[in-house]
Amino acid sequence: MSTFMMYQPLTSGSLIDHAARYHADTEIVSVNTRGGTERTTWQQVAHNAHRVASALDHLGVPSGARCATLAWNNRRHLEIYFGVGAGGRVTHTVNPRLSDEHLIYILNDAEDDVLFFDFSFCPLIQRLRPHLKTVKHYVLMEPHTDDIPEELAPLLFFDELLEHGDKNHRWPEFSETTPASLCYTSGTTGMPKGVLNTHRSLVLHTLSSNQPDGTGISARDCLLPVVPMFHVNAWGTPFIAAMVGARLVLPGAKLDGESLLQLLSSECITVAFGVPVIWANVLEALQNHPRPLPHFRRSFVGGAALSPAMTEIFETEHRIELVHAWGMTETSPIGTINAPLHRPQPLTEAHALTLKSGQGRPVFGIDLRLVDADGQTLPSDGKTRGYLQVRGHWVVGHYFNQDKSALTEDGWFDTGDIGTLDEHGYLILCDRAKDIIKSGGEWISTVELENVAVAHPEIQRAAAIGVTHPKWDERPVLICVRKSGSEVDEAALHLWFQARVPKWQIPDKILFIDTLPMSATGKVLKNELRHEYGQILMGART
Repeated sequence: MSTFMMYQPLTSGSLIDHAARYHADTEIVSVNTRGGTERTTWQQVAHNAHRVASALDHLGVPSGARCATLAWNNRRHLEIYFGVGAGGRVTHTVNPRLSDEHLIYILNDAEDDVLFFDFSFCPLIQRLRPHLKTVKHYVLMEPHTDDIPEELAPLLFFDELLEHGDKNHRWPEFSETTPASLCYTSGTTGMPKGVLNTHRSLVLHTLSSNQPDGTGISARDCLLPVVPMFHVNAWGTPFIAAMVGARLVLPGAKLDGESLLQLLSSECITVAFGVPVIWANVLEALQNHPRPLPHFRRSFVGGAALSPAMTEIFETEHRIELVHAWGMTETSPIGTINAPLHRPQPLTEAHALTLKSGQGRPVFGIDLRLVDADGQTLPSDGKTRGYLQVRGHWVVGHYFNQDKSALTEDGWFDTGDIGTLDEHGYLILCDRAKDIIKSGGEWISTVELENVAVAHPEIQRAAAIGVTHPKWDERPVLICVRKSGSEVDEAALHLWFQARVPKWQIPDKILFIDTLPMSATGKVLKNELRHEYGQILMGART
C-alpha cells in the first residue's frame, strides 16, 4: 500500500522529545515532598525520562508492564510520566487518598510490577506491602537515605536508579495504540474501575484540548497544575506543557490556599487547573492576606460544580477568570470547555450568564447527546433535560480487565450525568443521575440549590440531598457549613431561598455541620449524607 504522507506514530515520547529539543532551557519548578524547591529544565527532565526507561530495562521490567506511582506533583513524578510510558510500559497513577481497601484492590487488579512512591507515603506502603501480590520493585522517589523504616526493605532509590540509566537511551518502537497510562475511577459506588489510555488517545487529547477554544496554553505561559498528577493524568496538563514548552510549576503536597497563593505570586503563574474547593481556599487566603496577582489571569475548573458566586468574586475583585470544564476519568478527562462563540446577535445578559455557568461545549474529538430513560435521543434545544452520553477518540470502550463493553449497544458511553444541550453543543449539567431529587414527579437540581446556598455571604460550603418523604417520595434537604464567625440560621436561609427559587424547590430542612464528607477527588460524599439524614423527614406531615 502506497502512502503520500509520512507516517509517525502518535506517542508520548514525541511530546517530551519536542520539549527537550525546542524548549530545552525552559524552567520546571518543583516543590519537593520533604521541603524546599528545585529548578530544572525540559531538557533535564527529558534526559531523566530516558534514564528511567533505560533503568527499567536493566531491572528486567517487561514491555507493557504497569508501573504504579503514589506521588505528588513533582519533578521525579514528571520524569516517571514520560519515562515509563514512552519506554513501552504503562504509567499507573494511584490516588493515595483512597481507602487502603481500594488501594490494595487497584494495585492488585493492575498487576503492577513496580511501585514508585514519595517519602510521605512510607507509612502507607508499610500497610499495603504485605497485601500486594505482583509488585517486584519498590522505588522511593528520593536520593539514597537511611531514614526509612526497616519494614520497607528491600528498597530501591529513584536517584540511584537513574545512575544506572542512559540519557541517550532510544525509545522503543511500538504502535500508537499501545497502552500508555492507566487511571482508576474513585470508586464511590462500588470498586474502582481502570481506564487504559493508549498513546494515540493521549496525544489526540493533548492536541485537541489545547486549541484556542480549549485551554489555549502557549510557550509564553507559566502553568500550575493544582489538580494532582494521580488524578486523570493531571487533566493532561503535563503533556500539554511538554507539547508547547510551557514553564511548569509543580506544587508538591502543600495544596492549602496560602501555599498556593504564595506560588501564584512568586512564580508569576499565568494559568492554573484545579477543582472548585481549591479555588475556594485560595479566595479565602486572598481575603485574609490580600496581594496582587498581576500575571494570573485564568484557571480551568472541573471535577465538581463551580459556584457562580465564586466566579463573580474572582472576576470582579481580582480580574481572574475561572473557566468551567467537564470531563471524567472515562474521557481522559477533557470533554467540554466553556469557550464563547461568535454570534451575529448578542445574547441577553441572562442567557449569557446561564451559558457561562455551564460546562461549555465539546472540543474536537468529542460528541455529546442526551437520551431519555428508554435510550431515545432527545432534542438539543437548551431546555430538555436528559441523560448525557459521550463518544470520542479518547473515551473508554472497555474497562481494564473487564471483557464486557462499557458502551451502549450503539457505541456511546453513559456518563451518569443529567443535563441540557443547546444547538451549539453548550452543556449545562443539572446533576448526577444518582443525586438529582425526584419530588412528586418533578426533578430538582441539587447543583442549583447548592449554588443558591453558597451565594449567601455567610455560607462556605453546601450540599443538597434528596431524602425520603411520606407523600412526595423525595424532598430536598440542605446541609451547610457556615463561614467562620457566622451565626446565620435556618430561618434566614429559608428567606434567602424564597427570593431565588420556586416555592416547591425550597429545601424542607436546612442543617448546619462543621465539615462535609469529601471523596478522594474532592467531591462531596452525598451517599454518606443520605445514609445519615435520609430518613430525617419521615416524621413530616402528609
